[in-house]
Amino acid sequence: MENGEELEKAEAETGNFVFEEIKKEISEGGRVEGCEVHTRFPPEPNGYLHIGHAKAICVDFGAAKKFGGKCNLRMDDTNPSKEDVEYVDSIKEDVKWLGFDWGDRFYYASDYFDVMFENACKLIEKGLAYVCEQTPEEVKKNRGDAKTPAVSPYRDRPISESMDLFKRMKNGEFPDGKMTLRAKIDLSSGNFNMRDPVIYRINHAHHHRTGDKWCIYPMYDYAHPIEDIVEGITHSLCTLEFEDHRPLYDWVVNNFECSVKPRQIEFARLNINNTVMSKRKLRKLVEEGYVDGWDDPRLPTIGGLRRRGYTPASIRNFCDRIGVSKVISTVEYSFLEHCLRDDLNLTATRAMAVLDPVKLVITNYPEGKTEELEIENNPNDESAGTRKITFSREVYIERDDFMEEPPKKYFRLFVGNEVRLKSAYVVKCTGFKKDENGNISEIYAEYDPDSKGGNPKDGRKIKGTIHWVDVNTAADATINLYENLFTSANPDSEEDFMSVLNPESLKVLKNCKLESALRNAKLGDSYQFMRKGYFCLDKNSKENNLIFNRSVGLKDSFKPKK
Repeated sequence: MENGEELEKAEAETGNFVFEEIKKEISEGGRVEGCEVHTRFPPEPNGYLHIGHAKAICVDFGAAKKFGGKCNLRMDDTNPSKEDVEYVDSIKEDVKWLGFDWGDRFYYASDYFDVMFENACKLIEKGLAYVCEQTPEEVKKNRGDAKTPAVSPYRDRPISESMDLFKRMKNGEFPDGKMTLRAKIDLSSGNFNMRDPVIYRINHAHHHRTGDKWCIYPMYDYAHPIEDIVEGITHSLCTLEFEDHRPLYDWVVNNFECSVKPRQIEFARLNINNTVMSKRKLRKLVEEGYVDGWDDPRLPTIGGLRRRGYTPASIRNFCDRIGVSKVISTVEYSFLEHCLRDDLNLTATRAMAVLDPVKLVITNYPEGKTEELEIENNPNDESAGTRKITFSREVYIERDDFMEEPPKKYFRLFVGNEVRLKSAYVVKCTGFKKDENGNISEIYAEYDPDSKGGNPKDGRKIKGTIHWVDVNTAADATINLYENLFTSANPDSEEDFMSVLNPESLKVLKNCKLESALRNAKLGDSYQFMRKGYFCLDKNSKENNLIFNRSVGLKDSFKPKK
């Protein structure tokens, strides 16, 4: 399904107030009547993107696509202390993987440092900004409260003096923290963001793009609206935590000469249970070795979801179906899994894999004989075709597909019972053998030669069907089974989120047996292992050491609210 079709379907199901607002503004009599819709996705390159960013990406790029406009990708690199080229590359990779393209509209906030500095000088000249020498502790002490205005002893500093000091700040004459440039707005404002906010601070840090050219850097609230203005952004879409910052955004816009003023619109950020999306918390998990890097399949990072086997379509569909509103809510992780199943059920190639193998010996099958059988690649997609699998006297089956003393309504293997081996033959269990520890080591059965394909010629009903893998051609593999990384539905509410890490979040199965075709599996391919779930090849897999990750089980635990 194309992105546009997904958006139309999602709007019909859940609504999208942001799109409705844009529609009004570009219509006749609207704020930007006749203008091309122009949005941007502006991540800070100080970490890896996660599923919350995926929602923002879908909103930003989705709005541009829906209204035939453009969307820029812009790195908000105004804080050199935390930024790295590694993060820039990963962000670009993630956005493209999700299915979006910015064309030639890739920018950095640092592209506009000169413009921001010049505008700051103009603000000083107009008496709308001043250099303040209070320490952070003094600023906090003089901030006031709801009934008491803030205080700044430098607010009435002469314009010429502030201009001189600001230029000397730029030239590196003062140490970090010695001075700031503050906007002169309203020290008694009920919105503390408007109480003469800092718009420039001294930071003698090497920048990954501009090197040591600058030792003063703009604050985000000052820089962001200027970036939007210079790029011609019509709609600056962001999450609700920036709602209280909107008056400052508008103040900067109104004090900058521009033909089209961008409008900031806020929507509720994405919250999902049983995980964390704070960069600080994710960094702790990664740097202290609790997970296998930023793309660990248990993390909500886009890289982690990709490595786990999530598809771009499933994530886009998830983001579209949860809707866009002002209401803060938490989405069940099971719904994300539900969206993945919906996609993989239609697209994943079927395969057989035995995760806990025990040998089944078919005693009346000719020794030394091997035959090829045909099996469908996807019963939901005839165009997916078929593949060949081998069958011989010995096959592997799942250990729990046999019971020595079965309960009632157990339709799998036990002595005297018949089952269908998927796409092969009907077999009847005749016995079993145990090892010295009392564990089942071999199971014995006889096959019905007239039941090829799994359907007996005499028409008798076979209630159980099990999967299997030919011993002669089986591929050995390690299988990673993943569960939620946290035992708490809301790890952020815990005093120490690390205290609710799930010790069972990863289970590694060795010596699993896969059908031979899986030796040719490629990164990015998805498979449904019959009766076991959906799986994908892990990036660390080698030809002689296959590793598969379970993306999601077959059982859907998501229950939509009525």
